[in-house]
Formats: sequence, structure tokens, C-alpha cells
Amino acid sequence: MSNLGGESVARRALTTTAAAFTATAALLLTACGGGGDDTSPDDIKGADGAAKSPSASASGPAAADRPDVSVPKDLKLVFDFDKPSDAKHAAALADAENYIRALKHGIAEQDANDPAYRFYSVAQATQYAKSQIETWVKGGYTVYGTDKYYDDEVTAMSDGKGAVVSFCRNQAKSYSKEIKSGKVHYTEENPDSYQKFRLLMAPPSGDSKVWKAVTIEVIGKAKECQ
Repeated sequence: MSNLGGESVARRALTTTAAAFTATAALLLTACGGGGDDTSPDDIKGADGAAKSPSASASGPAAADRPDVSVPKDLKLVFDFDKPSDAKHAAALADAENYIRALKHGIAEQDANDPAYRFYSVAQATQYAKSQIETWVKGGYTVYGTDKYYDDEVTAMSDGKGAVVSFCRNQAKSYSKEIKSGKVHYTEENPDSYQKFRLLMAPPSGDSKVWKAVTIEVIGKAKECQ
């Protein structure tokens, strides 16, 4: 069994080309009006290192008016990110991190309708998180080990609406653990350990200060991340 548990099936199904990502991102961002509440429900997986969190909001426990995105002690999420000098870019990166944390929180809670990931996403990104959590729950697995994210980049959309946040992932030391038995399925590092993530982040709307993931693209066996 791979270290992804049942996650790999959903991940492969949702991997898209760069062109498709750009086109879909533009359409969904326009439809979302640059933000707003989640109205559509419905699928993701590192090495040791010191985390450099882009903001306090991405630290785990719930901050004021934000949901709890903490994870069990036997799961270490490492975000080796450099905080952008641009405040908007830094905020977009921080909430992209929160989206990933929220997804892991949902898996740990075994709740495909967990409010945390819904707080940080809309549209396809919400569908992705929900499907991922459902796959882990159906398989009877939870996440275990160290999951590392690094080499972040934030790029503003050409129309000025939103930003594309990209980063690498090393899941070589992130494993699946059986809920009932507690058995951990260890695997060796391989090309599948490396992934490239791209998230379209919609800026806050109204009085909200939250950037939300609209679309997510996950590229497997990413050579640029090795």
C-alpha cells in the first residue's frame, strides 16, 4: 500500500493541465465575485524541517472568528514558507496554508463535512477537500507522520482579482494509519513523494479578511520539487 492510503485515486482524478487550471480559475473567480460564502460542497498528502509560518492565523488552533485547524500530535505539518513582503500576497499564502491544514483537520476528525475546509474554500477547492476526506474515511485511514510544504510562490492574477499560490510538497514521511488497528503503513521515498500544488485564492469580500481557495491543481511526480 502507498503512503497515500486511498488518497492517490482521488488525487490522480483531479490533476489538471496548466491551461485547464488557468481557464477554470478565471471562470470560477468571476462566478465567485472574488469571495463570498461557501455554497457548494465536494478531494490531497512530507520530510523534516523547521516551519516558517506566513502568519499567526495559520498556526493551528482557532483564532478569533476562525475555525480550529489543529491536527493530532502524531501528524506534523511543516510549512517552510517565506513570508512575501506584499501584504496581500502574504495573506493569500497564509490562508492557502490554512486550507491545507483544514483539509488535514477534516481527515483527522473523519468528517467529510467539517466546517474548517469550507471556511477556507469555495467551488472546486471545496469539492476537492470533501472528496479527499471521504476517500480517507471510506478506507478507514487517518494521516500520520511529517508532511512538508516548501518553495512557495505567489503571483497576482492579471485582472487584479485574486492570486495564484504555488508550492511543493514532500510526503515521503507522511503515511496512512488504520483507524481501528492503529497500524501505520510505512513506505520508501519515491517519485510519487513529490507534488506541485497550485491554488487560486480569491480575495476577501465585504467585512471578511479571509482569502479562500477557489481551485486547486495537484501535479504528481513533480521533478521541480525534488
